[in-house]
Amino acid sequence: MRPLILVTNDDGIAAPGIANLVEVAKEFGDVVVVAPDSPQSAQGHSITIENHLRLYAVDMFDGVDAYECSGTPVDCVKLGKFVLFKDRKIDLCVSGINHGSNASTNVIYSGTMSAATEAAMEGVNSIGFSLENFSMDADFTATKHYARKIIAHALEHGMGDANLLNVNVPNVPLEEIKGVKICRQAKGFWAEEFLEAKDPQGRPYYWLTGRFEYLDKGEDNDIWALKNNYVSIVPVMYDLTHHSAIDSIKGLETL
Repeated sequence: MRPLILVTNDDGIAAPGIANLVEVAKEFGDVVVVAPDSPQSAQGHSITIENHLRLYAVDMFDGVDAYECSGTPVDCVKLGKFVLFKDRKIDLCVSGINHGSNASTNVIYSGTMSAATEAAMEGVNSIGFSLENFSMDADFTATKHYARKIIAHALEHGMGDANLLNVNVPNVPLEEIKGVKICRQAKGFWAEEFLEAKDPQGRPYYWLTGRFEYLDKGEDNDIWALKNNYVSIVPVMYDLTHHSAIDSIKGLETL
């Protein structure tokens, strides 16, 4: 039996990125798509608990069963795991191809990576793919090339001690990419601003904007890799414990 590969994203089932990822995944296994019916970027690990969820079969990818979901990217994975395939093991979950980078702290906000994280939490090896280009007309040639190699390796050799990978591809032609770097997450943050305006009734509303502040001087992080035309791969954990800080706060146990 061919491997079962679950494909999802956060840009919505109609986004070009997921169509390109499905095209690659079809080469390696039986592919099923479960993706949001509308864009869900920056939804993080949100789930739907105060509304019902709807799941509709759609005919969008040649030879592939596909479903659009009314919920978040994480909802999509949960429905795939516990509704569509409650009686069959999912061998790999791939999420993306995201329109825009999910390097550094973007991984926290990313619906693309949260979907992959949810699958990893359920014991499924998972990979999030992102291209450093927000355009719907982006060229996915290089991303597909490396997605093909990474998926093949994951299915044939496993993922070592990791079960969740964050893959980001620089926005340059394939021939300009120097290779792959296994990285750590870069240090940085979003310096956020809110633009204020008035609606027709004179009431204020706000629009989030800002810029990313890159604070890392190392050459072993994902943003450095992208800036230097490497594909970055970061093994990601969903254990948020700051393990090295445990001993430093042991004094709290005496309170």
